[in-house]
Amino acid sequence: MSAEIKISLRGIKKSFGTNLVLDGVDLDIEAGKSTVIIGGSGTGKSVLLKCILGLIEPDAGEILFDGKKLTKRSRMELRFFQRIGMLFQGAALFDSLPVWENVAFGLIQGHNTPRKEAHDIAIETIRKVGLAADVGKLSPAELSGGMQKRVGLARAIAANPEVIFFDEPTTGLDPIMADVINQLIIERVNDIGATAVSITHDMFSADRIGDTTAMIYQGKIIWEGPSKSVQDSGNPYVEQFISGRAEGPIELDVLKP
Repeated sequence: MSAEIKISLRGIKKSFGTNLVLDGVDLDIEAGKSTVIIGGSGTGKSVLLKCILGLIEPDAGEILFDGKKLTKRSRMELRFFQRIGMLFQGAALFDSLPVWENVAFGLIQGHNTPRKEAHDIAIETIRKVGLAADVGKLSPAELSGGMQKRVGLARAIAANPEVIFFDEPTTGLDPIMADVINQLIIERVNDIGATAVSITHDMFSADRIGDTTAMIYQGKIIWEGPSKSVQDSGNPYVEQFISGRAEGPIELDVLKP
C-alpha cells in the first residue's frame, strides 16, 4: 500500500539575481509523518519553506498540496492558510498582544472564532505546551526564550492544523530546553495527527523529531530516507554534515584559498 503524499515538490527552482538557490528540488512529504530537511546555512532550506508557504514564488517547478497545484488562487480556494500552522525560528510573537492573544491569533483572524472561545482554546493550548494558564496574561517581553518558543508552538497547533511547519525549532536554546521543545513537538504533532515539516541544521533535533530526513545541498535534495538510517546513509555529504567535519566533499567558503 503506497503512502499518502500530503505535499509534493517537483523541479522547484529559485534564483536571486545570479545566485541559484534551488536547482530542481524534488521531494514528497508523507501525510501524518514528520519530515525533516537538513542542510547547512545558505543551502536553500528557508527559501524552500517560503516557496511552499507562498511567501516566495518559484522560478520553475510545481508544488502540490493534496494532489492540487498550489498557486496564489488555489491557496485561497483550498483555504491553505487555515489548514497549516507555523513555528517561526525566533517565535515571532506580536509584542503588542498578550500571550493568549498571540496563541489565539489564527483562530480569531483566520477562523473567525469568537474571542471568548478563542481565549479558552488558547489557555488550554498554553497548558498543553507545559506553561501555566497565568502565562496567557503576560506580554511576550516578559518571557524567556524557551517560554517564547513554547508559546510559538502553542500558536502553531491551536487550530489543530493538518500540516505544521517548523523553522529551526531549537535554534538559540540550551540543550535541555531544546530537548523539551523536541519532545513537545513530537507529543503535540502525534496528538492532532498532523503532517510535520521541519528545517534544521541541528542533527540531535532532526533525529528526535523526524520520521523521514532529506538533505539539501547546492539547491538539490542529495539524500532522503528514514531518519533512523541517516547514520548509515553511505552518502559522503550526509556523513560529513552529521559528523560536523570540516574536511569532506562539502566545500566551505571559509576554507577556500
